[in-house]
Amino acid sequence: MGVRFSEICIDAADIHELASWWSRFLGWPKEDTDDGDVLLRAPDGAGPNWLFLAVPDDKVVKNRIHFDFTPDDQDAEVARAIALGARHVDIGQGEQSWVVLADPEGNEFCILAAEE
Repeated sequence: MGVRFSEICIDAADIHELASWWSRFLGWPKEDTDDGDVLLRAPDGAGPNWLFLAVPDDKVVKNRIHFDFTPDDQDAEVARAIALGARHVDIGQGEQSWVVLADPEGNEFCILAAEE
């Protein structure tokens, strides 16, 4: 018996808006599911799909899990994320090699330093 990591489920107040934002950031196609959720389909080798689920409550605390992205050019990806609507957030990280941002609903994610 085994398991396969197939989806990451993300709670959202506006699943269509948040999934659209992440679709633009990741460059992954977005599709509505038969259940009324929104799915971002990961390209082969890019990891699990992302499933956005509608919830009635707002995010009020720091995420207990977050995403880290390793870009080719950190400054360019930070600037692109901000241009799309992300914002810098301070979660007490201090001066680090990564940049902490939040998506339009406040979910934190990090853009790491480019690998050399």
